[in-house]
Amino acid sequence: MNREILRKWLKAGFIEKRQLFPTEKGTPQGSVISPTLANMVLDGLEMAIDQGAGVKHWGKSEPKRRINPNHIHLIRYADDFVVTCSDKSLLEYKIKPAIVEFLAIRGLELSEEKTILTHLDKGFDFLGQNIRKYNGKLLIKPSKKNVEAFLEKVKMAIKERTAASPNEVLQKLAPMIRGWAMYHRHIVAKQTFQHVDNQIWEMLWKWSRRRHAHKKNFMWIKQRYFMRHKGQDWTFFAIDKDGNLETIFKASDVKIQRHPKIKGRANPYEVADETYFEKRLELSMLNKLEGKRMLRYLYERQKGCCLICQQPINAQTGWNAHHLTPKHLGGRWTQENLVLLHPVCHIQVHQNQSVAAALTISVKSA
Repeated sequence: MNREILRKWLKAGFIEKRQLFPTEKGTPQGSVISPTLANMVLDGLEMAIDQGAGVKHWGKSEPKRRINPNHIHLIRYADDFVVTCSDKSLLEYKIKPAIVEFLAIRGLELSEEKTILTHLDKGFDFLGQNIRKYNGKLLIKPSKKNVEAFLEKVKMAIKERTAASPNEVLQKLAPMIRGWAMYHRHIVAKQTFQHVDNQIWEMLWKWSRRRHAHKKNFMWIKQRYFMRHKGQDWTFFAIDKDGNLETIFKASDVKIQRHPKIKGRANPYEVADETYFEKRLELSMLNKLEGKRMLRYLYERQKGCCLICQQPINAQTGWNAHHLTPKHLGGRWTQENLVLLHPVCHIQVHQNQSVAAALTISVKSA
């Protein structure tokens, strides 16, 4: 790795509330640089595993083809990784020592407490999710530890607001539940979402009864804090200062959406892959609240028309979000750098530099 860049990173410090805090050693816990450094340090681990297991590569041209009869694969996320293999002895006596040796050169050690060798039928936890085969079918679910930790976090948040108003409780719980559910929405999590909603309801019911212990009866508490909403009874609610109705955000309201696997060799900073990543961003844009706001803003700004052909954009014609300044040149996903185009017009912009330049000039002049 480039040690000069690493040295600058470690000594750069960080800024919070416009104040510079210098760093003398290490990196802040949870900062952006920590997983980046972990990725840089562990680069080359797959090749070390292949060499230890005797996996051969065939072909002179890139990309090389791996002759991999034992199905050895590495899945890595920062400093967490999983290695799969169809041969347990090969995994235990060759691959694991190769990993230990690879880490030792970099001054790291493999955590024996967190490292397990297991069969896929028994399953294992990875990044808060349990990966396991049930009767030969692979299912990925939220892990029990992750669910318990999340519910404990919700319980503490409610407990800390014993004297708070229902609005304050809802405002605290909504982002917690939404963030946790959005993280798990790509896997088999519907039943877990319902379980979490039930547990949170019981916490809120206890919270409600505790506020009026020995003073109000069952029905009064129910009518004060719970209502029938969208066909569901016992929905925790509150009325804000403006008289608007607020209800508890439920994890089960988050739709399960399978994550489209990204192309293995796609690079967001390559000109050839620019269109591919823009289409992926459009899909995520439609599934996220901030994405819908962005789409609505661009559509209204352009008065519902494509900036190239000046024809209406609708569900039948489709649309693509185009970066005026390409991402590989530093362009960002911002309102100022995005326009909506028809898919055909979008292709023309990427194939014809004069059209792209004219589009940029017309947008800036507008």
